[in-house]
Amino acid sequence: MPIRSHRFALCATLAVAAIAGGFFGLSLTAGGPGGGLAMAAPEPDPVPRRWQLTLEPGPLRVVTVDADADGPETPKMYYYLTYKVINNSGQDLLFTPSFDLSTDEGDLQRSGRAVPRAVTDQIVASLENELLQDQISIVGMLLQGEENAKEGLAIWPVGSAHVRDLRVFANGFSGETRTLDAYDAETKGTKRVVLRKTLMLRYQPVGETRDMGAEGLPKVEERWVMR
Repeated sequence: MPIRSHRFALCATLAVAAIAGGFFGLSLTAGGPGGGLAMAAPEPDPVPRRWQLTLEPGPLRVVTVDADADGPETPKMYYYLTYKVINNSGQDLLFTPSFDLSTDEGDLQRSGRAVPRAVTDQIVASLENELLQDQISIVGMLLQGEENAKEGLAIWPVGSAHVRDLRVFANGFSGETRTLDAYDAETKGTKRVVLRKTLMLRYQPVGETRDMGAEGLPKVEERWVMR
């Protein structure tokens, strides 16, 4: 099921703004009591001050899989992304990645959710890469150096076949965080919000979503954001 976003309004000295944590996850907008001035989302430090891993994402692809753990096999489409991660941080690290995929229709879903094990197994087998690990197997210590790099896989069910903008947020690749005091519109009180440095990959599909084999969706942007 899609994870619906929470909205918070950021308390500022002369203005109150909200953290838009849904589809865009990139900006702060006016939205507190009485409105306020729009504020830019905080940007990551231009020079990393905390540990950071090297992430090499592969294409975002669409595949049709004939596997369903809940009943008769019915072909379903899935997005999947392969990647390679290298630890050049100077220290061995516990690697616990997570990948969220958002659409211009407002849906946000964590990779692996509503993905049967049989689907993961079929996609892994089709890629014929002995080094490839699924999102559970890849969790663990990531040792330093290119020779200890890991290759991983993230999978999401395809919802609407008519999306025009997709964004993947890769978390767990940087130790940089930013803590903000925010206004919670639901409780009418303040709440501490922790933003994490996250790699954002943006795609703009052309036409209806379909299985395109090895061809990836067009990527139009890749950058670090605080989310």
